[in-house]
Formats: sequence, structure tokens, C-alpha cells
Amino acid sequence: MALVGVLALQGSFNEHIAALRRLGVKGVEIRKPEQLETVASLIIPGGESTTMAKLAEYHNLFPALREFVKMGKPVWGTCAGLIFLANKATGQKIGGQELIGGLDCTVHRNFFGSQIRSFEAELAVPELAAKEGGPEVFRGVFIRAPAILDVGPEVKVLADYLVPSNEALDSNSAVEAQEENTGSEKKVIVAVRQRNLLATAFHPELTADTRWHSYFLKMATETGEEASSSIVAVGADLNLDQQPKIDLPIFQ
Repeated sequence: MALVGVLALQGSFNEHIAALRRLGVKGVEIRKPEQLETVASLIIPGGESTTMAKLAEYHNLFPALREFVKMGKPVWGTCAGLIFLANKATGQKIGGQELIGGLDCTVHRNFFGSQIRSFEAELAVPELAAKEGGPEVFRGVFIRAPAILDVGPEVKVLADYLVPSNEALDSNSAVEAQEENTGSEKKVIVAVRQRNLLATAFHPELTADTRWHSYFLKMATETGEEASSSIVAVGADLNLDQQPKIDLPIFQ
């Protein structure tokens, strides 16, 4: 059981740790660059992406996070975490935000609009079902969610979402989606994998279905990055320097 880091600057990191615990895996909160040396893989949770970026910059985390990605260690970004991993982001606030990069895609930060436009949808997930079993669909929870507008040749699409023609989107995101689709229906990508990187626009940690977490855990073995020094069972004591949690809005 590999020790998994969960970036704990802000957002739904507790929910990810709880999901890992249900799989018998220890998740540890990461707030400092040196703590990344103790983990074999990392989850970047959903949250308020601009706030998370400012906190990461304050703690000088970006250089260490980029090096973690370059080393080939598995990293999974959910919602705001997807934005962090993208090489390019549109629809950002004035001044933009710093990105980790590494994932060859363009993401629209608030594609589906404001929080009142949050929704749940059944997503076809054939690869997830083939590797983890269970139904061929996954109930995706989208909260002020981003969407992937395009991907590079090395990026594998794991799930997409057909936007209903009557669904109101942010005006800019609707225009960009129409430019990416030749038909009247708007299809956007909501889950991808590129080598050691996994990204979902939705929140698997807010459901009882742990298949995405199990899929991610197996990526450590597939990429050959699981180290014996990072094997910790649930309940083991960790002497990591913890900082107080920051009580800020959860979703990006």
C-alpha cells in the first residue's frame, strides 16, 4: 500500500484522504516542498484554483511540484487540480494564475459557469470499467467545473460529456466549445491520462465509488515509481510537520 500525498492547501483534500482510507491506503497532507520527498504519488484536489495557486506560490511549492511531475511520479488532478496540470488554461481571472503544467491540453477554467450551474451526470467510462470492474458508467459530480477543450497526441481521453443544447454555459466557454465541434452538439473532454498524469474535471472523491482512486493507485506500479520507503499502512504514525488547515471555499 503506497503512501499517497494529497495537496492540502485548500479544497477537498479530506475527502480524497477518506476515499484512500476506504481502499486501505494512507493519504498524507502535503503543504511543504520537502514533504513531497516522502510520497510516491500525489493528488491535487478540487478547490478554488486561484487561491490554491497563491498559497502554492507562497509556500514555494511550484518548483517542487514541477519536478515531481518531471520525475514521472503519478499525479492526479481533480477539478482545480486539472487546471494546475494543464499546459494552457483559458477563462482565468484577471492576472491569470501559475500552472504546474505537464499535461498537453487546453482547459477552460470555468467552462460550466457559476456554482448554481453545478450538476451530476452519467459518464461512459469503458477503460475504467475494464480495469476496475463495475458498471460502464460513472456518476460525475461537476461543481463550477472546468472542461478540456483540446488535447495533444499523447493524451488518452477517458471520458467526455455531451453538453445539452439547452444548457446555459458561460458565453466565452460556449463559443470555444462550438469552435471545437463541427455539429450543433457540444462535446467536451472531462477525463484524460498522459503517461504518469491523470486528470478529471469532476469530483470522484465526493462519491462512494472509489474506482478512480483505485485506478490511480495502480498507476504507481505501471510507471515503476512505487518505492519501498513509501509503503505505509493505514494507522501508521507519520512525523510530518503539519500546518493548520486553511478554512477557505472548497470548489474552484
